[in-house]
Amino acid sequence: MSDTTVDLLVIGSGTGLAAALSAREQGLDVLVVEKTEYVGGSTARSGGAFWIPANPALTEAGSRDTLERGETYLEAVVGDDAPKARWQAFLRHGPETIRMLRRTTSLQLMWARGYSDYHPELPGGDAAGRSIESKPFDASVLGESRALLRPGVVEAPVPMPVTGADYKWMNLVARKPGKGLPRVLRRAAQGIGGMVIGRDYLAGGQALAAGLFDGALRAGIPIWRETTLVELVTEGDRVVGAVLERDGGRVTVTARRGVVLAAGGFDHDMDMRHRYQAEFLDNWSLGNEGNTGDAIKLAAEVGAELTLMDQTWWFPAVAPLPGGTPQVLLAERSLPGSIMVDGHGRRFINESTDYMTFGQTVLGRDRAGDPVGSMWLVFDQSYRNSYVLAGSLFPRMALPQEWYDAGIAHRAGTAAELARAAGLPEDAFTATLRRFNTMAAAGIDDDFHRGNSAYDRYYGDPTVTPNPNLRPLDRGDLYAVKVVLSDLGTCGGLSADELGRPLRADGSPIEGLYAIGNTAGNVFGRSYPGAGATIGQGLVFGHIVATHAATA
Repeated sequence: MSDTTVDLLVIGSGTGLAAALSAREQGLDVLVVEKTEYVGGSTARSGGAFWIPANPALTEAGSRDTLERGETYLEAVVGDDAPKARWQAFLRHGPETIRMLRRTTSLQLMWARGYSDYHPELPGGDAAGRSIESKPFDASVLGESRALLRPGVVEAPVPMPVTGADYKWMNLVARKPGKGLPRVLRRAAQGIGGMVIGRDYLAGGQALAAGLFDGALRAGIPIWRETTLVELVTEGDRVVGAVLERDGGRVTVTARRGVVLAAGGFDHDMDMRHRYQAEFLDNWSLGNEGNTGDAIKLAAEVGAELTLMDQTWWFPAVAPLPGGTPQVLLAERSLPGSIMVDGHGRRFINESTDYMTFGQTVLGRDRAGDPVGSMWLVFDQSYRNSYVLAGSLFPRMALPQEWYDAGIAHRAGTAAELARAAGLPEDAFTATLRRFNTMAAAGIDDDFHRGNSAYDRYYGDPTVTPNPNLRPLDRGDLYAVKVVLSDLGTCGGLSADELGRPLRADGSPIEGLYAIGNTAGNVFGRSYPGAGATIGQGLVFGHIVATHAATA
């Protein structure tokens, strides 16, 4: 294979496709490289929401958000955890990024109205939310390339393009059939009916990735799959290209305008996870299997500084079966009739808190020498009869026998029996349950304030009063399901400036090199401002770096 030259080389086909689309629109010759056999990266495995304040999809739908309110909020959330210039650049370029995506793709975007910011009580916070997502997208437009789109994490038993907005009410279908059932029927009709007429409707991260992929195909942007980055080529202090491994050989791609590292984090490099994060972590990440930190390591070799390497988009999940993958827990932790306990049989957190804060709390305990140990989601039969569990177990469905056989699930008639089955201290667990039930009956969580935040209440049960997140657990027919600390990908990586250029230890930028998404350190430091902040910053900085490469 012969060497080649392009204007912009993009490593990674998740939000890296946004960089490619923006660059192509601005007249650059672009090549996208993907390590795995599939296009879409971790974006295709995500929920598909993205958090971008005051963008046109929000304001046209009736949101009163402004960039000034967004700045107030990020000032409160991020503080000194990340360079102000970085998140201010994100704010400034967010609206134009959405306009660029509308021009270069056929995605139709909608406001996830009511999906609260994760810290709405802070100045500038918005309980109505700033997250948007794609409407169901017809992936049949990809033609033969449809088979190249990375599969999602959860596949519905029937073709149903379930958006994030649908998920909330589908999860409550047994409690609020008037809201949940029409959504189930509408999405089932759309999915099954679409198949009849040759359409393939996708939602969530699958829809977003398919829309970006389709845009790239229509723009004539080549995507080299199963191609690995093995070296960054430099001339003096500048990166001028990369050596890639493809089809058993090596090829050098010269990049006149720059190389964009959009290759994800180090999700599945357990040596790095143990070194920078925690020894107890197992390979539980839901991120793309190709995310092994290659781009981060190679950029460090040419002088880039690392930052926030202890940070990850954590996500509690049901412990996997041997050889399986974890199953995420989102609404389940907020719904009434449930609690979470640690290996000591005690509650340790507001179960409804955002997933990144959840993981930070667990790691904080570990670093303080007081590890959480095993974690259990405990609930009663009424809970099991009322709500969807782990995305696929509908109300009243029995827990899989495999869970019981593997020790992932236990069932008992009393709290003491459940504690013994799960290996928890009986006295501590029964005392925890007794205290929780007393507080839940009053609708007030004095210990962890569950239900105080609008974010908590978003995934609560509105039929339960006075607190949609709290209900005493029945004394009999109790369940415990083992929980592990999974994640959506790491978010520590290369220290970068407001133009997306990796920085050296002295603060100088490495010219000709850019880093976006999870290859760069989180724009928001140690914080997660709202649903889709990870995809949001990947898309926006994709547009930022493409514009800089095109105009520098």
